[in-house]
Amino acid sequence: MARTHDHPGELAAQDPIRLLDIRETPLSVDEVFRAVGDDAAGGTALFVGTVRDHDGGQDVGALGYSCHPTAVDELRRVAEKVAANFPVRGLAAVHRVGELAVGDLAVVVAVSCAHRSEAFAACRTLIDDLKHEVPIWKHQRFSDGTEEWVGAC
Repeated sequence: MARTHDHPGELAAQDPIRLLDIRETPLSVDEVFRAVGDDAAGGTALFVGTVRDHDGGQDVGALGYSCHPTAVDELRRVAEKVAANFPVRGLAAVHRVGELAVGDLAVVVAVSCAHRSEAFAACRTLIDDLKHEVPIWKHQRFSDGTEEWVGAC
């Protein structure tokens, strides 16, 4: 069925970017989910990235994230691009920096749109672009004593 966009809820919100942050404190899925709430949204897609206990066949013993001072500005640029390319009602993205343990939340992003397919596509674009374009780096230390830096850009 073709959408006619006759209802304002079908269109992007005036300012859909509700929450953007990079924090040293634990992240909250509930906070991000609440931030994108909108009565005109029929679909909300949420992605939660957690610290896993392995990478590339090696056991991860410790992990830390750091970022460039421009990271929040770059996060805003990515969010604005997603909001411009999708009919977003609400958008939120929060990334953690500092030392994290296995199981900790590293990133939480969410997007609400009038329809689920738009919400899924916008959320995937948001997390993919965040990981590729925002200057946040992961320092992994493996149980065998080796380590590696993984950069976002």
